Amino acid sequence: MLDSLNFGLSESAKIKLNLPEAMLVEYSLQQDSENKLSKDGALVIKTGNFTGRAANDKYVVLEPYSEKVIDWKNNIRKMTNEDFNSIKLEMLEKFNQGIRLTFVTTKSASADPAYALEVILITPSAAHALFCTNIFRNEQFDYPLGSFTIYHDPDFLVDNTKYPVRSTTVIAINFSTKEIIIAGTGYAGEIKKSIFSVLNTLLPELNVLPMHTGANQTYDGETSLFFGLSGTGKTTLSTDIGLNIIGDDEHGLSESGIFNFEGGCYAKTYGLNLENEPEIFKASNRFKTLLENVVLDELTRKPLFKDKSITENGRSTYSLKALENCSIDSRGPLPSNIFFLSADALGVLPAISLLTSEQAIFYFLTGYTAKLAGTEIGLKEIEVAFSHCFGAPFMMRRAQEYADLLKIFLEKNPIKVWLVNTGWYGGPYGKGTRYPLELTRNCIRSIQKGVKDNNFQLNEIFNLQTPIELDNVDPVYLSAEQLWSDKFEYNKAALSLKHKFEENYKKFSI
Repeated sequence: MLDSLNFGLSESAKIKLNLPEAMLVEYSLQQDSENKLSKDGALVIKTGNFTGRAANDKYVVLEPYSEKVIDWKNNIRKMTNEDFNSIKLEMLEKFNQGIRLTFVTTKSASADPAYALEVILITPSAAHALFCTNIFRNEQFDYPLGSFTIYHDPDFLVDNTKYPVRSTTVIAINFSTKEIIIAGTGYAGEIKKSIFSVLNTLLPELNVLPMHTGANQTYDGETSLFFGLSGTGKTTLSTDIGLNIIGDDEHGLSESGIFNFEGGCYAKTYGLNLENEPEIFKASNRFKTLLENVVLDELTRKPLFKDKSITENGRSTYSLKALENCSIDSRGPLPSNIFFLSADALGVLPAISLLTSEQAIFYFLTGYTAKLAGTEIGLKEIEVAFSHCFGAPFMMRRAQEYADLLKIFLEKNPIKVWLVNTGWYGGPYGKGTRYPLELTRNCIRSIQKGVKDNNFQLNEIFNLQTPIELDNVDPVYLSAEQLWSDKFEYNKAALSLKHKFEENYKKFSI
């Protein structure tokens, strides 16, 4: 039995420890009348004002360890240990009033026992306890990375007149005490991303590269990685028929191979349908799955995945066990292929290109994509963005540290790295057309089967090697320039993006 006193909880906190999913669903329906069941039994909730990450409300407690390793320039705010503890005590006081139930969930992160971390979530929300149950792992290891406790309360508003914080919402990590505060936001993604941030900080010291990437494996045992920011296709492309998914979002790469941090998936639901994404669709329409900010048909209770009236960032959280094609142990050997996914809003990058080792590091540090509507608070439309390591908000150390680790893996192993445009062609966003999912899938499927070394042509502006032909892909889609009716406009837009790449990259050589 968990010793609640170690976490500041008293008997009056009405602790519910490690409840099964069915009970968490029942409690959630009791807690909020707006929580509903879909026709197939998924729990559907709304997360209030926050339907995406509170990107500007992220804090780390300043102490000797964090001062040494954290890249404070990466939109990370400093908090004193005294303020952190004071806010935590105020949250605990609310828990201990006994007005609400307190759900405590103990799980783990990392499929490799050598790098396991215990995760303890303390929350008044049964729905968020269900999220934790779905997204993290059940295995109980010796936890060589220790145990992190998350104090989570969506309804607790931090007094920003009393504390030097930007708003009433706070996501704060204390590495010295191994504690996390998440207050004032109901967006469940903050829970998983806070643990991702912790692992991203701890693992490089063990020569493990933490990655914002999906991963899958062919039946022959070859693995692929899919780097990318939210909305670029990590979950969709790593979840493919005929392949075993290792995970959809967060992994580590060690000398022993790939391992998933999580035990579940956090998939975007906007536009989700059975035809294009059958595995994700089926997993999202089942009992125990949690749907965030998804509209239900009032009569049939059918999820309306095309309805973005709440947000375009609707989410589905389900256990990996809900997928038919799933890696048994969430691990795999060193990757044969790495795919960098970029939703190119300018429509000038080729559909897929083979990178040299030097280019791989360049594009890894560049992390070019387009931020998509809803993934961050206040973001209403697509915006061109650079995010180093394809996950800058969660990569707490200096970007070069992660790049150096990737470089070592590429030098030691025969890994091919590809740049994939999951964005637009024939023109920029608003004028061009987005690459069809099936075309991108066929490009990747063909690469996974193998491409002849002499089967490439050069995109001269970006100096990229692009395939001349791929199985089940019309060759016309493999040349970005040929897809533009006005070649002058293509060259102008491509050179503009190239210049932005070069200007952005200068900061890594300072």
